[in-house]
Amino acid sequence: MAFIVTESCIKCKHTDCVEVCPVDCFYEGPNFLVIHPEECIDCALCEPECPVDAIFSEDELPDDQIPFIEINAELSEVWPNITEEKDKLPEADEYANIKEKIHLLER
Repeated sequence: MAFIVTESCIKCKHTDCVEVCPVDCFYEGPNFLVIHPEECIDCALCEPECPVDAIFSEDELPDDQIPFIEINAELSEVWPNITEEKDKLPEADEYANIKEKIHLLER
């Protein structure tokens, strides 16, 4: 079972989770992070670090976030690996509580 980055991360892209990952399984896009499902060791260190609660264990994923299983798998194959914490996006606070942001995902 892997952990999945969900919709809440879109246009926020906090990287607190990246800093604690022992296997460097995060990948970075323009306005979103993903976890490579085959590299994730299910350690759960990243989940509590996310300030917008965007990371879930695959078996605890809310029903409306299930498409993000495929999104994480697909984009982790093409986006570059990220291993160090960076500044959040400038608009992160504005988008932190907005729901239904999938249409804003930049691939």
